[in-house]
Amino acid sequence: MPPHVLILGGTTEARRLAAELAARPGVRVTTSLAGRVSRPGALDGDVRTGGFGGADGLAAWLRERHVDALVDATHPFAESITANAARAAAATGVPAVVLRRPGWRPGPGDRWHPVASLAAAAELLPRLGRRVLLTTGRLGLAAFAHLTGLHFVARSVEPPEPPMPPDTHVLLARGPFTVAGETELLRGHRIDVLVTKDSGGRATAAKLTAARDLGLPVVVVRRPPLPAGVTAVPDVAGVLERLGLTPP
Repeated sequence: MPPHVLILGGTTEARRLAAELAARPGVRVTTSLAGRVSRPGALDGDVRTGGFGGADGLAAWLRERHVDALVDATHPFAESITANAARAAAATGVPAVVLRRPGWRPGPGDRWHPVASLAAAAELLPRLGRRVLLTTGRLGLAAFAHLTGLHFVARSVEPPEPPMPPDTHVLLARGPFTVAGETELLRGHRIDVLVTKDSGGRATAAKLTAARDLGLPVVVVRRPPLPAGVTAVPDVAGVLERLGLTPP
């Protein structure tokens, strides 16, 4: 039976890894998607959608499907999935790798305000501005729902779920974005503060450059820590090396 790799996906890096693995003779790859995006792009290899039922459910799936390696390539803020993956790998003895793109780093001219959570971002906002571009994803608006004196432009790929701030304009869009486009967006909506999670990557980094060029403050929600004893690799090449897979 060919080696079977399970990828917990949903990111650009997961898609690239699936393509790399599927191109290798004798390797079977399955990508698991949480199902939060209604129209995910095509993926190489097998695809499953939906949760596993926690760490125990994932461990059972690893055993039943004879998985030889587990790669957690979920979003850097998918904290519960990463914790469940670590527990399932430990319970089954399946080798596991965490793939995380590097986070963003502030440069000269940036006016960043790092915070530990969305709740901390909401607490800080009224001191920084009144017109907010919120790019924290459709599931994070509840943390800002009590802020009645601010105007929000909430951008997400899918329609956000309530509750949300009473004065909110929803903007549906999918990256990658350009600096010119982000600058036009910030100016057009008269944004005076940006809120984002430290997702990393190039696809959505243009907003940071646009904010710096316009002198706007940026509230950056830091990533949650990885589970104890778990380390991450920053790219697909690192995963392949960890899995012992040489170039085809």
